[in-house]
Amino acid sequence: MNESEILVDAFARIHEVVHATVDELPPPALTYRIDSDANTIGWLIWHLTRVQDDHVAGVADSEQVWTAAGWAERFGLPFDASDIGYGHSSADVAAVAADRELLLGYHDATHERTVEYLRSLSGADLDVVVDENWTPAVTLGVRLISVVSDDLQHAGQAAYVAGVYQRLQG
Repeated sequence: MNESEILVDAFARIHEVVHATVDELPPPALTYRIDSDANTIGWLIWHLTRVQDDHVAGVADSEQVWTAAGWAERFGLPFDASDIGYGHSSADVAAVAADRELLLGYHDATHERTVEYLRSLSGADLDVVVDENWTPAVTLGVRLISVVSDDLQHAGQAAYVAGVYQRLQG
């Protein structure tokens, strides 16, 4: 297994957790909040997908799926098209009330673009510095692992909220 295949596998695990969490949920579960300021499943899935889309497009020097494929318009959110959810308020979280098909459609399209990009990489590509605003400078490999880490955390949070919702429903 080479470096590209390892990264494809890591992003496939995110994709699997997203689908395992969202596929069978009833619509009200997507906007359920454990408390009045908690993140919803819908927001978590949207946010982790926006982070992946934004960061992978950034290192691939390509347009984001969000704008290139019209997802921003389909979601119709009251945010700038560049918004990925970082620093969102409770009201912003509540604004993300997309249905399952929209969330999974965007996630699937982003996953497909991510895998396509990852398959184009060599081991040497992962050592290229992509961000000099940090010490040490961030390489492509580090950036991609950062996205995997962030996305898996949010996917796990969404799965947890889904479990709480399902238990409360009996």
